[in-house]
Amino acid sequence: MRVAVVRNHDHTGVINRFGQSCREEYDRDAVKRIVAALQEGGHETLLCEGDKGLFATLERFMPPDPHVPSSGIVFNLASGIQGECHLSHVPAMLELAGVPYTGAGPLGNGLALDKVIAKVLMRDRGVPTPNFRVMRRGTESTGDLRFPVVVKPRSESTSFGLQLAHEPAQLKEAVETIATQYAQDALVEEYIEGQEIYVGLLGNEELETLPLVEQDFGDREIRLYTQEDKERMALAAICPAQIGNKLATMLRDISVATFGACQCRDYARVDIRIDRSGQPFVLEINSIPTLYGTYVQAATTAGYSFSSLINRILDVAHTRYFGIGVPKTKRASNRDRIALR
Repeated sequence: MRVAVVRNHDHTGVINRFGQSCREEYDRDAVKRIVAALQEGGHETLLCEGDKGLFATLERFMPPDPHVPSSGIVFNLASGIQGECHLSHVPAMLELAGVPYTGAGPLGNGLALDKVIAKVLMRDRGVPTPNFRVMRRGTESTGDLRFPVVVKPRSESTSFGLQLAHEPAQLKEAVETIATQYAQDALVEEYIEGQEIYVGLLGNEELETLPLVEQDFGDREIRLYTQEDKERMALAAICPAQIGNKLATMLRDISVATFGACQCRDYARVDIRIDRSGQPFVLEINSIPTLYGTYVQAATTAGYSFSSLINRILDVAHTRYFGIGVPKTKRASNRDRIALR
């Protein structure tokens, strides 16, 4: 099968520079590994940019065939280039063009990226999440929120702008920094002291919950996983997490509920904190979790090789569209095309 791996690396493929630039980019080495895994699965691959030229690129690579519903599929790793709701841009383009793809659609990516809406949807499903307020100015009332509080941009990923405020002056500065640097509201939520657990999900109608992963903060006083930590891979993780069976079942159940509430598809990761009394709180859901971190660690513990995980995600998406898994093909040949730019 022809599989186009779409990402955003070169941000020049736009008509105008407009709105906030997307800060997130998929790790280039991880992208290469994903392409190699798809080739190992027997697929002809093309690596391309999710920009204004995407339609023409895909039409050349997977031209319409009147005899089949689709002549190819996209493995979507695109984070967007600029503007609002950046994770939804490429999925929306693919919906418009009639091209199947992996992962959440425009709605699911938008809901998951907007942390405020996601938390409202979680609560509607009975999923516990920390108490929160939305703030645009640091002088607004925090109501009944208890310090310390976590402050982060309303619609960013990869822990961009994440800060911990212990008192009102720090909160004011954090909110104003987010308003200035990210041009958006700040989500302010109560800090939950305790274990941080990641729950990987794979599938759709029948969701597979991967082994739980626990973030190891060591002897850190401030137990937050910041954007700098992610860039430097400064912290280790434990899999399977060191928690009891009853609590693990509860975490799986609320993760599945969160997946459904936020309209995710194919695969996702739910981030959870467990307070000192054993009460879990969902922090957020990642609708396109990176395939080089804790999600892969969990899948490896479950028995997947990296190649089998990538091809399983592809198979799950293909089944969602067409009711059957990816047709079996021979191992990819030297004709496979990888366009790196």
